[in-house]
Amino acid sequence: MKIIGIDHIQIAMPAGEEEKARAFYTNILGFTEIPKPPELAKRGGAWFQSENVQLHLGVETDFRPARKAHPAFLVDDLDALISKVQTVGYEIDTSQPPLDGYRRAHVFDPFGNRIELMQKL
Repeated sequence: MKIIGIDHIQIAMPAGEEEKARAFYTNILGFTEIPKPPELAKRGGAWFQSENVQLHLGVETDFRPARKAHPAFLVDDLDALISKVQTVGYEIDTSQPPLDGYRRAHVFDPFGNRIELMQKL
């Protein structure tokens, strides 16, 4: 018995902020929004996909941003994404030490959740 992959990653967001999520995850990070099943759509939040990566944002009543726990996404142009994030004024942290074989940066979504972006060298 073994784990063979990840179906999706879920992070939390505050209620009623779906437009902010869409603006960040589609316009900045390049995800495409995908429909949630009707029963789950009633709960709020939004689902996104890029290639074979799915990210689900679920509404959490007592929301607190994840400042340490985070997803890490592989990207093909880290410099372009950093520039885009800086241009629109989202928080970014490029001070993390490098990992062997990768360049990386942390950006923070509109709710303060930490997102790691990694590019292979």
